[in-house]
Amino acid sequence: MRHWQRPGLGRVSLLALVPALTAAPVSLVTPAAAEETAEGAVREVGQLVLDGIPEIPDRIVEKMNQYANVRGHSFAAWDPAGGIVIATRFGETTQLHHVAAPGMARRQLTFFTEPVGDASFGTEPGWFLFTKDFGGNEAAQIFRFNLKNGEATLLTDGEGQNGGPLWSNAKDRVAWRSTMRNQTDHDIWVMDPKNPDAKRIALQTEGYWSPTDWSPDDRRILASHYVSANESYLWWFDVKSGEKHPIGRQEPVDGATIAYGAGRFDASGDGVFYTSDEGSEHQTLRWRKLGSEDSEELTGDIPWTVGGIVMSPDRKTLAFSVNVDGADEVYLMDTKSRKRTKVDLPLGVLGGVEFRPDGKTIAFTLETTAAPTDVYTLDVASKKVERWTQAEVGGLDTSTFVTSEIIHFPTFDQGPDGKPRQIPAFIYKPEGEGPFPVIVRIHGGPESQSRAWFSFTSQYYVNELGCAVIYPNVRGSDGFGKSYLLLDNGFKREDSVKDIGALLDWIATQPDLDATRVGVTGGSYGGYMTLAVLTHYSDRVRCGVESVGISNFVTFLENTKDYRRDLRRVEYGDERDPAMREHLEKISPTTNADKIDVPLMVVQGANDPRVPASEAEQIVDVVRGKGKEVWYMLAKDEGHGFRKKSNVDQMVWGLSLFWENYLLPKEPPMTMEKRSETSSN
Repeated sequence: MRHWQRPGLGRVSLLALVPALTAAPVSLVTPAAAEETAEGAVREVGQLVLDGIPEIPDRIVEKMNQYANVRGHSFAAWDPAGGIVIATRFGETTQLHHVAAPGMARRQLTFFTEPVGDASFGTEPGWFLFTKDFGGNEAAQIFRFNLKNGEATLLTDGEGQNGGPLWSNAKDRVAWRSTMRNQTDHDIWVMDPKNPDAKRIALQTEGYWSPTDWSPDDRRILASHYVSANESYLWWFDVKSGEKHPIGRQEPVDGATIAYGAGRFDASGDGVFYTSDEGSEHQTLRWRKLGSEDSEELTGDIPWTVGGIVMSPDRKTLAFSVNVDGADEVYLMDTKSRKRTKVDLPLGVLGGVEFRPDGKTIAFTLETTAAPTDVYTLDVASKKVERWTQAEVGGLDTSTFVTSEIIHFPTFDQGPDGKPRQIPAFIYKPEGEGPFPVIVRIHGGPESQSRAWFSFTSQYYVNELGCAVIYPNVRGSDGFGKSYLLLDNGFKREDSVKDIGALLDWIATQPDLDATRVGVTGGSYGGYMTLAVLTHYSDRVRCGVESVGISNFVTFLENTKDYRRDLRRVEYGDERDPAMREHLEKISPTTNADKIDVPLMVVQGANDPRVPASEAEQIVDVVRGKGKEVWYMLAKDEGHGFRKKSNVDQMVWGLSLFWENYLLPKEPPMTMEKRSETSSN
């Protein structure tokens, strides 16, 4: 058993012990810290500081290691010299590897201590561009990697946030978004990677802008201006002069804002294929001539959101995906005739879709609820699909992996049809009759969506712990129409929490689910949701785990990075408005921490630029101050979520032990508060 904090001993802030972006373990040298360490409350494992977390039994480590050693592969780039570049982990972090042909062994290219992001080639096979940040701080930089000597050259300033390097058609320049100018606004920059000193701002902006495509003659760039999940715009601008022009409407229609998504120039360069929800619940694929007020609707007959679109180099073929209840359907469309063909693929989620330079083949990453990510290619003419990589699954029999079902449960209010609103969710269940304990996993965003993704932890919870796992898409989730997306904004924030209350009601009606053993977990905004559920429904849940979560909306908005603050105010509300500030304080978990009566685990990265680690510190302090049970894990070399394998391993081991201690027993275990009451009696 761990030694709990003695009454009267003030808890030392773990953040005070963590230098920014530290690369070496930190000694806990303050007197109070030394006293806590002696008591067994705080210990260090590698780059992790574990506060109140017991030693992990070997049996958990041994079994979980099989699941944690599942290795997926993601497509990164086509190599002009042949083969592809993929991203996968064969060590501590995800790095880039080369695969010469389908089924061939991978050859590692990069060997950095930090995870490596996207890769892209120009016309020369000897080098490519990639992105990498430091310690999870999300200030990604662009590098040029020399394949002959393995040297990486920094092309950006080393401080701003940079992303999305996009090659021109001639492959002589890249455009990308960057905050280098003022660390707040994302301008669009252009440079020749061979001469980075000549880089320049091509479009100076306010807010969050990013390039999406070059015109065929490389004289124009299509740019996206993101305001919120329900409001975004497309513009094109002249690369030389910076003069910009809108694509379509830039003002609300019938009081509703418009969200423009992906966009690509057509073969003439005078028209654009793009997605938009103007006059529709979902983003649909459209075409518009530059300067025209009219557009051509291309997928109005598909009642779901069109997600990514990718254009072939000759711009004769357009590939696009449709998000159907959390899984992707893929279509190929002839850009001249507008005829489209559905591609026969397994039900799952796609990523990294890119045409080969000759336009004859498409590479993509695919994952399903029962299989990790792998890289495939599609022959455009024959529609033949070929698998390039084979994900490793730690020696496990993948036939034992559970596929999910899609369910819908009624919530507290009515939908547009006047009937009880239905909330969609994915559910995984063990074999047998039950009743099974339940783990509810709430996504972040909040404008995100639980999809048909693979999760090794969910497979472990189902197969090894015997738990059912439910991923709800509460109101405010993406993929179900813009009206659904708006249902939790501003003063309606806690309506999404009520959806979890409705899920608890639904669980109680299911004979194979145990309503007396429900745990809840989530990350980022899902971390807030977890804390909010614990404040509202502690009498109906056993325990909760929150990762990098918001504990107080006001302090979060005041302390998140400058480049994100206005984007988040659109979603959560502006804390500078007195009425909204009062509301945000009222609903924040730190304000209601006295209502949390069940054990809590908190996971945080010290370098998180989105949800600062102070959010974790204050919820740990206030909940422990009420005499409640809290396990706290802080990673000194991570940001918004864990990316390094040693940290991920420790986290999932700790999660497993937490669920075993507090969720699985038929009767709730004695908490710290109850133990204290017993000892005093």
